[in-house]
Amino acid sequence: MEVVIRQIFAIPTLMHWRREVIENVFDLVPSKRLMVANRQYYRRHIADGSHIALVTEVDGVGVGCGALCLSDELPSPDNPSGRCAYLMNIYVRREHRCRGIGRLIVSRLVEKAKELGCGKIYLETTDGARPLYKDIGFEELPGIMKYADIQHRKS
Repeated sequence: MEVVIRQIFAIPTLMHWRREVIENVFDLVPSKRLMVANRQYYRRHIADGSHIALVTEVDGVGVGCGALCLSDELPSPDNPSGRCAYLMNIYVRREHRCRGIGRLIVSRLVEKAKELGCGKIYLETTDGARPLYKDIGFEELPGIMKYADIQHRKS
């Protein structure tokens, strides 16, 4: 079994994986408006280097993906560089799960974030993936809150 992880830049490939993630993780068919917004995001952030996307292939077939969204925050004692990495779109096709592929994707993204000087690396997770992330070194952050009403606003 040959496993290859490579960075992807092609918008059609990015869009294919994003649609699959939305359909399988969020269990919904993405609207045309959402997909247009994703395409615009990719065009802007792949070009400026603030989004790094990976695809994992086993024997030449795509089986999973993951991404790193880079941003800057005000430097602080717990993040003197102010550089942040948000891991997202971590996904492995069902038939390839529990084979270490998710671990490889996350480990590669964490390694890349460290290389880029990120002092803070975070992600959101499902209950099923929480043990994997804890095993890799992520910790729960009970002090974090999210403003709920923002999701319901129309733009």
